[in-house]
Amino acid sequence: MTFKHMTVVALACLALSACGGVDPNSPLGQRKAIFKQMLQTSEGLGGMLRGRVPFDGARFADGAVKLDALSHQPWQHFPSVREEDHTSARDEVWQKQAQFLQMARDLEAATGELVIASQAQPYKASNLQPAMQKVEDACSACHKQFRDH
Repeated sequence: MTFKHMTVVALACLALSACGGVDPNSPLGQRKAIFKQMLQTSEGLGGMLRGRVPFDGARFADGAVKLDALSHQPWQHFPSVREEDHTSARDEVWQKQAQFLQMARDLEAATGELVIASQAQPYKASNLQPAMQKVEDACSACHKQFRDH
C-alpha cells in the first residue's frame, strides 16, 4: 500500500471515529462525565477494601467525600423528556421519574453514610465495608431498573 493510500485510510478512520462522539456540553455528555468520575472514585474505594489497592484511611475518607459530592450531580442532567441521543438510560427513566429520583436519593443517602463511616478513627477497612456495600447496592439497583447494559 502506498503512502497516499495509507493517508486516505487513516483520514477516513479519523473522520468516522469523530461521528459517534457525544457533545460534552449536552445533558448526555455531562451526566456521562459525572458517572465516569463516580465509577473511577468508587472503584478506587472498593479496590482499597478488597485489597487490590493498599488501604489508606485518609485517602479513603477523601474519596468518600468526593463520591458523595458526585452522587448529587448527574440527576440534573436528565431532561424531563428523553433526548434523541443514544443513551444507556432506558425509557423507564422518563416513564417512572418518581421512582428514578427516589433511587437517586437512596444513592445520595448511602454516599452520605459512607462519608460518616469514613470519619471514624482509627481507619479500618472492615468498618467501611458495610457502608461501601450499601453504595454499591444502590448503584446496582438503579442500573438494573433504569440502564441498558
